[in-house]
Amino acid sequence: MLEDVCKVYGEGVVAVRDMNLVIPDGEFVVFVGPSGCGKSTALRMIAGLEVITSGRVHIGEQVVNDLPPRDRDIAMVFQNYALYPHMNVRENMGFALKLKKEDKEEINRRVEEAANILGIQSFLDRKPKALSGGQRQRVALGRAIVREPKAFLMDEPLSNLDAKLRVNMRTEISKLHNRLGTTTIYVTHDQTEAMTMADRIVVLKDGEVQQVADPQTMYEHPVNVFVAGFIGSPAMNFLRAHLQRDKESESGYAAVFGEGARETRIPLPERTLSEHPEVGEYADRGVILGVRPEHMEDESVTNGHRSNCSGSSLEVEPEVIESMGSEKYVYFSLGEDQIAHSKTLDAMVSADAGDAGEGNNGSGGSGRSVEEPGGDSSSFAGAAGSFGEMMVARIAAESGARKGGSLRLRMEADKVRLFDPQTERAIG
Repeated sequence: MLEDVCKVYGEGVVAVRDMNLVIPDGEFVVFVGPSGCGKSTALRMIAGLEVITSGRVHIGEQVVNDLPPRDRDIAMVFQNYALYPHMNVRENMGFALKLKKEDKEEINRRVEEAANILGIQSFLDRKPKALSGGQRQRVALGRAIVREPKAFLMDEPLSNLDAKLRVNMRTEISKLHNRLGTTTIYVTHDQTEAMTMADRIVVLKDGEVQQVADPQTMYEHPVNVFVAGFIGSPAMNFLRAHLQRDKESESGYAAVFGEGARETRIPLPERTLSEHPEVGEYADRGVILGVRPEHMEDESVTNGHRSNCSGSSLEVEPEVIESMGSEKYVYFSLGEDQIAHSKTLDAMVSADAGDAGEGNNGSGGSGRSVEEPGGDSSSFAGAAGSFGEMMVARIAAESGARKGGSLRLRMEADKVRLFDPQTERAIG
């Protein structure tokens, strides 16, 4: 458990601010966020590798603030494997037990058992230099397993692997957790890893926890623009919209964006207002409308697996089309006066410009303040979207969309999300 944990470096640089988190035994928790958000610092404070400025860290019933790392009964797996090059795999895996002066037979038993779990029995007599990246990472995991700790702490352990091996190791770590049931805290900047591996995700930004939830809840109900834009691949599209009263819609309200012939009206379903009555407080005001790429579909597709979209449509001209085999990504522009983007997401992209990973999706923007319809001041920039200044739709593979042609997209009205343009928090 983390209780009001803070980490402040010299000159008032706050790396982690008032972090509170309870992790039940056996849970797989993923800390995710852009570079510099405080996720690795939080992990290192739990491990005892960073001094806590204030607050308390509990492991079990014990407060461990003043305990050295070796006495916390945790095992860490690092990004760079940290194997001893002069030792073979067997010696690397059993080294921590040897330091504890465990019996040789017990050491061999644990090493053999961990090697069987990880499928590296045939590598026990090899040196690290004779192993591939994936095999070295398995050895690093094995070294943690033999200690039989209360918790595993993993700091971006897959970042050095190629994309295909990273996917395979993701599955292996999940299987390992299911088998051992040991509490695991996993740090990554890759939201795909977070979504596929976690029991719960902790999203951080600027040292503060933004949201803690299971992957599906975080995907469907992000608490703010930052979480909405960070979770999901490709990233959510954001539009400047106006909430208007609409007698023809089930709820009596519609989100409207664009002007004249290019105006698009999305009638909000009755469920939106019944579940979130505060939506009505934004009538005749500017809002930020968020729609995920997978919640838009080619209107002409009648037999596609997502052809039952219910909502309003807009006509676009595809500028880039990426065929993924099972689906297509269509990128298109709506104009700077319609696309909205948050300064927090712009900062995230700038910070992560040098990072590689499947989950890095975002775009830059001017970061200037704009005036929303209805007079609401907003921190959203106009020149930003999911691909430069463009939006993206994730449509069925059978769509006949072509670059430079005309495509009518239908949005799922019950899947759009509304955000306050001033606070950037979700409405409802």
